[in-house]
Amino acid sequence: MGNFLIALEIITIIMAEDGRRGDEEDRGPGAAHQLFVVMECLLEKLKVLNYEEEVLAKHNMKNMSRHYFVSSPYLACNSGEQFFMFTIIAAWLINEAGRPFTEPQEYDEPNATVSNILAELRAFGVKVDFPPSKLKSGSGEHVCFVLDRLAEEALKRKGFSFRRPNYPTETTEEESVLEDDAELTLSKVEEEMIEEPDEEEENVMDLEALKLRTTHTVSSPAAPDEILESTVDAAEWNLEVERVLAQLKVTIRTDNKDWRIHVDQMHQHKDGIKSSLKEAKSYLDKLQEDIGKTLEKVGSREKYINNQLEHLIQEYRSAQAKLSEAKERYQQASGGVTERTRVLAEISEELEKVKQEMEEKGSSMSDGAPVVKIKQSLTKLKQEIVQMDVRIGVVEHTLLQAKLKEKSNMTRDMHATNISEPVAGPFA
Repeated sequence: MGNFLIALEIITIIMAEDGRRGDEEDRGPGAAHQLFVVMECLLEKLKVLNYEEEVLAKHNMKNMSRHYFVSSPYLACNSGEQFFMFTIIAAWLINEAGRPFTEPQEYDEPNATVSNILAELRAFGVKVDFPPSKLKSGSGEHVCFVLDRLAEEALKRKGFSFRRPNYPTETTEEESVLEDDAELTLSKVEEEMIEEPDEEEENVMDLEALKLRTTHTVSSPAAPDEILESTVDAAEWNLEVERVLAQLKVTIRTDNKDWRIHVDQMHQHKDGIKSSLKEAKSYLDKLQEDIGKTLEKVGSREKYINNQLEHLIQEYRSAQAKLSEAKERYQQASGGVTERTRVLAEISEELEKVKQEMEEKGSSMSDGAPVVKIKQSLTKLKQEIVQMDVRIGVVEHTLLQAKLKEKSNMTRDMHATNISEPVAGPFA
């Protein structure tokens, strides 16, 4: 899985940098499959970010296929669901990348949502040279490009990076097996051979044990100097061969990692696909033929209906034209009526004001309340004048008494002064 991710990452970067938006004539023959590679790489990145639990489980969504955002609606349920999935994943990746972003709702304005996503993508320093309308379909090259860049930013913030694989060095069996290990392995094999075999494997010989036996035999230093001649009786040899013939059966244990098994499986699948294709092709051909006949019938029926309803269509068009003219005249007339209604309202308002002023003046002319109030005020004023006259008389009388008293005091003082002066003369 690690090697596959690195390979996808390298292919994606090369294709995206060399000519992601160029014409197909200027790009290589694999440009048509570039989008599939980008989508597969994007899906692996989302799995690294654990999007199944944080996005799909949270919103109760189904798992995406490897080519979910490649095209629509062939690989998805519908374009609306695909666009909503795109916005939800984009918002989650922006939040994972360290920038706050409100999660869009299903009934939000698509243009505003797409513009906000592209603004956040530009904030990460990614150059965006396509209009937001390219993302409204919820699928295609630009959708995969946006999600892939956001996933890279999220992985970068989490400190995750794809590294080159470390391939183990392959060593031959003769170099890797030491003499001590060979002796230990041989002893284990001998012990296993001594034990009683199971009922199912009593006639099966292990291939690994044969290899070890062969290795042990080859490693023996003794070598014959002359031709060996057998002294065993042929009849006894044949009896011994018949006795151990069942034990000479060698079985090779299957290894799931062996490439031969995968090749066999590929051939089996290929044969199965061919057989299924032959059977399905006949049904598809029949279905295509039926659909063609149905389309021809529909076309001929449509032409017949058009011919039969041609005069009605002409009448309908003329009626539509008359209706348009009537609507236009009605709009013009309604515009004049509206203007005259506004003028009438202004005149009515001025008339109401004049009537109100006339009523106020008439009521003031016929009403005698002001005259009565004036008479009452004059009577009250006369009473206050009389009271003021009385008070003025009292004050004048008081002043006169004070002046007379003062004058009498002065006269008395003067007389007292004149009497005292002759008395004081003789004594002086």
